[in-house]
Amino acid sequence: MNFVKEIETALKNASIKAGYDENLSVSFSNMGGCDFQCNGCFALSKKYGKNPFDIASEIVGNIEENKLFKFEVSRPAFINIKVTDEGFKSVANFMLSDQMGGLEKNEISQKVLLDYGGANVAKALHIGHLRPAIIGESLKRLYRLLGDEVISDVHLGDWGLQMGLTELQLFEEGKLDSYFGRSQQRYDITIDDLNEAYPTANKRKVNEEDFKKKAEEWTLKIQHKEEPYYEIFKVIRELSVKEISANYLKLGASFELWKGESDAHDFCDEAVKVIKEKGLARESEGALIVDVANEGENIPAGQNEDGTVRYNNPMPPCLIQKTNGAYLYATTDIATILMRNKEYKLDRIEYVTDGRQKMHFNQVFRVCKKSGISPEGQELVHIVNGTMNGSDGKPFKTRSGDTVKLEDIIGMLTGKAKEKLLSNGASSDDETALMIGVGAMKFGDLSNTVSKDYVFDIDKFMAFEGKTGPYLQYMVVRINSILEKLNGKEGGEIFISCDEEREIISKILKLNSSYQICYRDRSLNALCTGLYDLASAFATFYNNHNIINESDENRQKSFISLITLVRKKMLQALDVLAIKVPKKM
Repeated sequence: MNFVKEIETALKNASIKAGYDENLSVSFSNMGGCDFQCNGCFALSKKYGKNPFDIASEIVGNIEENKLFKFEVSRPAFINIKVTDEGFKSVANFMLSDQMGGLEKNEISQKVLLDYGGANVAKALHIGHLRPAIIGESLKRLYRLLGDEVISDVHLGDWGLQMGLTELQLFEEGKLDSYFGRSQQRYDITIDDLNEAYPTANKRKVNEEDFKKKAEEWTLKIQHKEEPYYEIFKVIRELSVKEISANYLKLGASFELWKGESDAHDFCDEAVKVIKEKGLARESEGALIVDVANEGENIPAGQNEDGTVRYNNPMPPCLIQKTNGAYLYATTDIATILMRNKEYKLDRIEYVTDGRQKMHFNQVFRVCKKSGISPEGQELVHIVNGTMNGSDGKPFKTRSGDTVKLEDIIGMLTGKAKEKLLSNGASSDDETALMIGVGAMKFGDLSNTVSKDYVFDIDKFMAFEGKTGPYLQYMVVRINSILEKLNGKEGGEIFISCDEEREIISKILKLNSSYQICYRDRSLNALCTGLYDLASAFATFYNNHNIINESDENRQKSFISLITLVRKKMLQALDVLAIKVPKKM
């Protein structure tokens, strides 16, 4: 039962009778006195050369009697639609019995590969990995709920210079001696070793040219799968994946595929061959590039102070092979799209990263489209997420200015949740604290438009009232508590007799409509707003009605079914946001 479609059908039939035969769209109304509104008669007045109020009146006058809705015209030419109590009752009971709670799946299902990990092997996850994981996981769940087939891929950074740097540092520390026959005793590399080795090596490469050159040679040996370099790589990769997956799981993020740049490396030769055969590649100073600028882009506009050319609307060529024959980050990503299209028949490939990679993906997508590596009709999408900033408006850092590790953020959130629980006299076990802390972080993040920066305010996010994750979790816990105190009493048919009940059903209808907005915008903020509005409507209902002590049995059964429906819809939305609900708060 889709109220909007039913209203639009009624208006369509009436417009035919009135002699217009037009489709009229309907939206939720923010005005008091009606639930939906149609303003399409203004456009019809231009088309038919008639007064819009007269057109609206003619259409409403031709609407057949309907028990679910009341139609009326208000000046200048709005058609206002009010849902009757019978209408609210009908849709409420339908949503309660419907498996999807009245939510409709997309008419056409698509096969989507969603890339939202991007973690680097041999490096600790940091705050920059937080938003892509939170956003990507929720989009995956949203797409699946609405009927898409989704494959998620972490796409590890496991094939670059960081591998050579890390191995070389471990070698010089004597921790790889057994691999090179220098010792009979094998040293067991730990995640702590990796967390120390890479930062040390990364600093050394800046100041020690010989070390950097040797690390580059070491990286090449790994990529050529020479032993024991490649064997060590596999050990480091496996160790890193265990650590990375454990931290992602704390965020509620999981992946079907744990592939990386190393998996795409074998497709680089084929990708470059395809590009060459299409006549797209040209040599420039010994390197291989692809011109991807469209008309009106990359137009020379003079010189910079350093003598380099300045361009208007710059779109530089995509570099796919160095002068020494080595492949680049862009080549690997092009090869990854080639690999994915060989393995899966995909309608869309989507990436979630920050804005620093905007130019990169623009270039990569254009190369793939020009070369046919991405077939016609396939959508390539880069979802740009904003940054999480501190109170100073700058990217969130430690007091010393270092990048914050993801595990430290999770620890901070969990610790703050424990403090809040203890101050409220509630249980503060680790599992509950983790659910509340991570839930607060996720809701605080997803409440914002994906592309926008926002301030990480842990006190605001962790509040147990207002538009926060803990508030929503608490509302579900409260409903569970009410149902538990009713000792298994069953609900009955929902009937509508007060404004609070009407408001709840209205908010559920709006919540259901928000899913398509989120799907269209690839952002979850509309769902967060709809979820909070429903929770607030329930809170008002709860404060005004004593569900447990209601003396009218039929009315109590209606209340039970109503709050069961609220819980159903809240849990559905929270699951899309990957927010768990604890047993107690």
